Amino acid sequence: MGSIADPGVLTQPPPPQPPPSFDDFQRQTSLMTSCTLLWKELSDHFTSLEQNLEKKSAALKAKLKTLDSQTNTSLDELNRRESTLSTVLSMALEKVEKSKAGAILSLAQQNGVSNGAESGEGEVDDSLGVFLKLKTFCIRMDFKNFWGFVVVRKKELESLRQEIPKALGECVDPPKFVLEAISEVFPVDTRKGNDNSANNSNNNGNYDLGWACVLLLESLVPVLVDPMLGKKRMLVTPSIKEKAKEIAEIWKKSLEDRGGVENVKTPDVHTFLQHLVTFGIVKEEDLGLYRKLVVASAWRKQMPKLAVSLGLADKMPDIIEELISRGQQVDAVHFIFEVDLVDEFPPVPLLKAFLKDAKKLATSILEDPNNTGRAAHMAAKKEQSAIRAVIKCIEEYKLEAEFPPENLKKRLEQLEKTKTEKRKPVVVPANKRTRASNGEHVPPAKAGRLTNAYVSSFPAAPTFVRSPSHSPYHAGVPAYPSPPAIYGHGSRSPSPYIYSPEAYPGAPVTYPAYGGYGSPMAPAYQQPYY
Repeated sequence: MGSIADPGVLTQPPPPQPPPSFDDFQRQTSLMTSCTLLWKELSDHFTSLEQNLEKKSAALKAKLKTLDSQTNTSLDELNRRESTLSTVLSMALEKVEKSKAGAILSLAQQNGVSNGAESGEGEVDDSLGVFLKLKTFCIRMDFKNFWGFVVVRKKELESLRQEIPKALGECVDPPKFVLEAISEVFPVDTRKGNDNSANNSNNNGNYDLGWACVLLLESLVPVLVDPMLGKKRMLVTPSIKEKAKEIAEIWKKSLEDRGGVENVKTPDVHTFLQHLVTFGIVKEEDLGLYRKLVVASAWRKQMPKLAVSLGLADKMPDIIEELISRGQQVDAVHFIFEVDLVDEFPPVPLLKAFLKDAKKLATSILEDPNNTGRAAHMAAKKEQSAIRAVIKCIEEYKLEAEFPPENLKKRLEQLEKTKTEKRKPVVVPANKRTRASNGEHVPPAKAGRLTNAYVSSFPAAPTFVRSPSHSPYHAGVPAYPSPPAIYGHGSRSPSPYIYSPEAYPGAPVTYPAYGGYGSPMAPAYQQPYY
């Protein structure tokens, strides 16, 4: 058993605790510092969240304000459309009645008119005559003769461009009239004998009629514009719009038969895209197809504007970069100025890069052993085409201050001068032998050069020296030119030959310089289609 402590004995108090050490102080200090930093971090985080919320709230308020403004604008536009609808319909009905009356009157006056005059085969001397002829076809809705009248007058393109919109305004149904007129070649070429060959000829004498389709579709736009709202509302009936959509679908389905996007003919592409814009049937899901078609035919003059009208304005930077990567810097410059992206894509470096690429290509052509006979001509043609394209671009967009064209023009003149010198007539030397045209026997070519050559037994022809003050001796000069006795032996003719410059009335023999044959090299920058 353990002993029990005596209660009378005093116990000692426990020893005092040692004072806090420096390590404990450091730990406390570190803890306080961590808490302070954590508090500051949390405070900054919540402050950032508050600022972001304020920014998002402000952006949301601005967006709501913009939407309210757009809504009010749309409502005002709808109210304006609704208020002007009755007026526009009245104007359209009045126009239809007027066109109908004009068509009836024209048909009544048609009696006694010959078929030749009716089909437009008569001569038209001026723009007024062109307009009257087009107007007659439009009033009668005679789209076949209208089409035949237009396609044979490609040389009168500017006159047609001015007169066709006015003539289409006389139609009872202009959209239907244009669709029927171009139906022979769009969406599918239905002409007989159409074998897609360059040698194929049709009734109109021109295989490619895409220019006429584009011309009519462009001319239809001002006719369809709302007289009060402008291009914001096109006067196209639902039935015509549906028919235009069907035509577009037919063209897209036949795209593979045409060789795909990369191989389809540019006139067909231009016609299709203009068809979409004219009738307002652009589909958002087909923007990818439109982009490919635009890039494949980017060299066409109207393509930048068409791209914007097709809703590709947001994709323009990508299109421009793709054109630059393809070496089509001049085409890219046209797109740049159309959407005003000059700051993002400076045009002058692009034009200089285009000239540099053309120079490299010309050098490679000169070094090509397979084109030794034509290399110089092909290289010069390539460089000339590039220089002309750049000069035209500089003048069109007023870039003379940044890129003076004087040196380019001097280089172009130099190339032209070299080309002209190569085309100079080849003068036949005086001792050049020519075959006699009068059937006389010509001695062998080497008779005058060989030491043992045969020498004629006939005496040599006497030498006559023409005095500058005397006329040539006419006596004894044959009625037809004979070859001069300039060989190293006597003539075999028993009668002496008298030389006279007047005995040769024709020009000296010349050889045409190369250039009249087809070259496989395409120009660096193709010109607008029309």
